[in-house]
Amino acid sequence: MTSLHADEAFLGHYQLSHDPFAPRVPGFKFFPAQRKPVLGQLHHLARYSQLLLVVTGPLGSGKTLLRQALVASTNKQSVQSVVVSARGATDAAGVLSQVAQALDVSTAEPNAILKQVVQLGLTGQEVYLLVDDAEQLDESALEALLALAAGTPEGRPHVFLFGESSLIADLEQISGDQELFHVIELQPYEEEETREYLAQRLEGAGAGIELFSAAQISDIHESAGGWPGNINQVARDAMIEAMIASRSAVKRPKMGFTMPKKHVLAISAVVVVAVAAAWLIPGRSKAPTTAGTPAEQAQLPLGKPTPNVEFANSGQPTNLPMVGQPVMRGPLAEEAGGISEGDDGVPVEGSSATPPTVTTTAPPAGVPAGQPAANPAPTVATAKPAPVTKPVVAAPTPAPAAKPAPVTKPAEKPAATVAKAGTAGSSWYASQPSGNFVVQILGTSSEANAQAFVKEQGGEYRYFKKVLNGKPLYVITYGNFSSRAAADSAIKALPAKVQAGKPWPRTVASVQQELAATR
Repeated sequence: MTSLHADEAFLGHYQLSHDPFAPRVPGFKFFPAQRKPVLGQLHHLARYSQLLLVVTGPLGSGKTLLRQALVASTNKQSVQSVVVSARGATDAAGVLSQVAQALDVSTAEPNAILKQVVQLGLTGQEVYLLVDDAEQLDESALEALLALAAGTPEGRPHVFLFGESSLIADLEQISGDQELFHVIELQPYEEEETREYLAQRLEGAGAGIELFSAAQISDIHESAGGWPGNINQVARDAMIEAMIASRSAVKRPKMGFTMPKKHVLAISAVVVVAVAAAWLIPGRSKAPTTAGTPAEQAQLPLGKPTPNVEFANSGQPTNLPMVGQPVMRGPLAEEAGGISEGDDGVPVEGSSATPPTVTTTAPPAGVPAGQPAANPAPTVATAKPAPVTKPVVAAPTPAPAAKPAPVTKPAEKPAATVAKAGTAGSSWYASQPSGNFVVQILGTSSEANAQAFVKEQGGEYRYFKKVLNGKPLYVITYGNFSSRAAADSAIKALPAKVQAGKPWPRTVASVQQELAATR
């Protein structure tokens, strides 16, 4: 699909109240059976463990949703939750500043914050400190958070970090042999959980799970690897593919083309001239008659007959010298009311807007070129007249004997520029057929990381920028395939390092829609 009104067309086709697979849908809460114990485990560790708690999973694994559920399920009378984002505040100063502001502490230092935590504990309130996108924190920020989690004998906050698996290596490097944190790794959905997730998403938008067959649900689960973020994208792609297929079935391509009215008139003029020329062939009429009066005929010198041809709208016959010299007529379309132009105002060469050239005998003096003769009289065969050139309707190539007026060749439109492999931006994706597929490798919030990955892998790797939850995300893709099967085959041939990220095929149409939403 094109970017213009893409979302409106998608929603209207399925009669949806909103996009069921948008990253953030108000009021949507889905907790499969496997995630409920994780939530309970977090509450248990917050009460009894003295360690910093880490929740890891790939992009789109549901970490933020779990964090929201943790905040929502706490007792607001006894727990004050402080949510911090590592985006834009990756160092210790940025993180501590957010915490100090939320707790109404004037000094953004660990000791001042811990004193406030102790004061709140005396009033019966605990502090939950939850950090999103924690994989972006630098070493100073992680050290500050570990210090807050350790606390003092009088009290400490419960610190939760939600981030990708790279966060674990950073914490291990800082903690060394000490046991300073506990890790909970999220697991992907089972196929039945994927089905329940899709059903709840669709029901919230006014549709039902019957939009997908059992085979489609199985394919969606396998392609997405069971991760909810990928499920959203793959399911949306499947619905867009089905919509495009149904519209193509209704609007079958027309056979041929509809010719503009001016072109039809131009062709009609060609046919009229061809029929008129046919009547000029010698021997066509068994009883030829000589044009003109007897007196005029008597004045003609014997052996040199000069036939008279009377043209339409002409009061007097005009001598037509039979010299047999071929000439080039002007474009016949001019007789039918003008020449049609292309999009750039220039007649399109080789199309119906450029009428074929017709070669015929020279017109008589005083008669405009291209004006057809009305019932021309055939010649009288006396003595040995000069040979008559037989009128021929020539092929659409100009006659070699005459030099026609130069025709300006329309400027050729440049071929669409295709971006080279390894480049960023929307131009390459916008120029590809929407029905093609690319393989999504990974997404990262750092453009420098995306550039480094593409540079390292080279070949058919590219990336584009989208907006996820109001924040930039750089998505790396591989290849360009005409079918999903071809994309699946390409995934199996990717290096093991790349396959570890669970790449999956998606349509170019879905990328074009994300780029349109970003603009």
